[in-house]
Amino acid sequence: MPAISQPHHRRRRTVRLLAAAAGLATAGALAAALPSSAAPAEAGKPGKLPSRYQDVQLLSFNDLHGNLEPPSGSSGRVTELQADGTSKTIDAGGVEYLATHLRDARAGNKYSITAAGGDMVGASPLISGLFHDEPTIEALNKLDLDVTSVGNHEFDEGAKELGRLQNGGCHPTAGCYTDEEFEGADFPYLAANVLNEKTNKPILKPYWVWKKDGIKVGFIGVTLEDTPGVVSAEGVKGLKFKDEVETINKYARVLQAQGVKSIVALIHEGGAPASGAYNYNCDSPGAGDGISGPIVDIAKNITPQVDALVTGHTHAAYACTINDPAGNPRTVTSAASFGRLYTDTTLTYDRWTGDIARTSVKSANHVVTRTVAKAPDMTELISRWNTLAAPIGNRAIGYISADIPNTGTESPMGDLIADAQLAYGKTLDPETDLALMNPGGVRAGLTYAQKGTEGDGVVTYAEGFTVQPFSNTVNLQDFTGAQLIQVLKEQVSGSNAASPKILQPSSGLTYTLDLTKTGADRIVVDSVKLNGTALDPTATYRVATNSFLAGGGDGITTLGQGTNDLVGTDDLAALEQYLTANSSATSPIAPPATNRITIVQ
Repeated sequence: MPAISQPHHRRRRTVRLLAAAAGLATAGALAAALPSSAAPAEAGKPGKLPSRYQDVQLLSFNDLHGNLEPPSGSSGRVTELQADGTSKTIDAGGVEYLATHLRDARAGNKYSITAAGGDMVGASPLISGLFHDEPTIEALNKLDLDVTSVGNHEFDEGAKELGRLQNGGCHPTAGCYTDEEFEGADFPYLAANVLNEKTNKPILKPYWVWKKDGIKVGFIGVTLEDTPGVVSAEGVKGLKFKDEVETINKYARVLQAQGVKSIVALIHEGGAPASGAYNYNCDSPGAGDGISGPIVDIAKNITPQVDALVTGHTHAAYACTINDPAGNPRTVTSAASFGRLYTDTTLTYDRWTGDIARTSVKSANHVVTRTVAKAPDMTELISRWNTLAAPIGNRAIGYISADIPNTGTESPMGDLIADAQLAYGKTLDPETDLALMNPGGVRAGLTYAQKGTEGDGVVTYAEGFTVQPFSNTVNLQDFTGAQLIQVLKEQVSGSNAASPKILQPSSGLTYTLDLTKTGADRIVVDSVKLNGTALDPTATYRVATNSFLAGGGDGITTLGQGTNDLVGTDDLAALEQYLTANSSATSPIAPPATNRITIVQ
């Protein structure tokens, strides 16, 4: 495929469309202050070296996933540690509030940059996903986003569609949704480590430089190297993904050669702090001691020429320091997901060297509370797109008796989806035995409380779309019992050993997961049973999965080796059929009991 990179021309415009604080300073901030001899002068007052140092504000967020409206349930809350050691939850998120918080944060800051760490789109709720995420790009333009890296979800619809989001144009099959052609992003998407297989060149700009009054700050954007393992094969066709560290180090040298000494890496890969609280001190007892995961090794190996890392992908919140290869602390941040937080980082620019005075870098996450005024332009945007989506989104597809969350190793929502796919599979082939659902495909739970005016307990199509937005198909394949055992082992071994991806099982499939062991030994083979009977290694079983898993996604390669394939309908349609057939206003469906996997810890 041809490269889709084009020169970026920043533009600001009003798109005419068809009418139809919570932030607590974290201990991730570097403690050291500027030396007294380097202190900047106050405006209009004499001071030592008044023109040398200039604070540059870096506002950042990540993993928005098209959540323009406030997310519901646990997806719309953050946890805050209190001074007495207790914690509380705070409702957070929604671009009406994010816009207000960002605009308030910028007030009085002449030198302010807003950057993002990828997954701005993809796996989006109906208001954005139904329109191929054009509403989210419009919202990001209004937020004055300056630059973002790509994430894995930017490739859900392939490189050509990503190019359209960057450069504009109507969707090739859905056409134009308004009386104006979609103009694309005002900001550059950076994809330094995503190469066209034929040309061996990045498909989008690898880096971008912010400039103001002689100050230059370079940004390098990469996504995780394992993107092909978490995106459908069609989405990454014709692309190759290079190592994050090698790529960032390469372009850091390029920027240095151009005289750009201040560099920030936007990395769609992340870590796992020891606490889920957004203001947890992950530098206690020492730099980076409270965080684990892929970003730790990445941060330790990226050249010291890079001054700060904005990360994402894990949907975690942290503002830490991790030592660079020279042993010097360097800030590493992530603002959770869904627009619930933003990070405010102060980069002190040294005009004499053109570099960041790293000892002065301070960073903290702030909550996007819903107690501030809504941004009117975002309210108008949401209303306009909701008007277009309403005829589809407001339709009732089922009834529930209580919240069905998507939390836990085995989640009620994951079980419900697996049961729906098993039931649908039996309509295609009565010999279907079981279904397996990937946990990453369960994007949200279902909440009992009404979201609009539909009434409590009513599940709308829009809510179902938020749970399963990928438009995967439900596929049937044959596997031997031995292969199914191997599938279960691959959840917790190989590429999934450090971060298991536990498949959600349909009713009747039971086994024990022993987390006190390591690798494939975590699966207690003798415990694996189907309807109370041990699997026969030589027998054939008919298995329903979505098309992502049927292609060997999530590192579970054996699922890509099934035979006698049969491709069915959209996975959301299967869920809708199941809810419609098994629930009513007078007999709502209850959350499944999560008792299929016995967990030993």
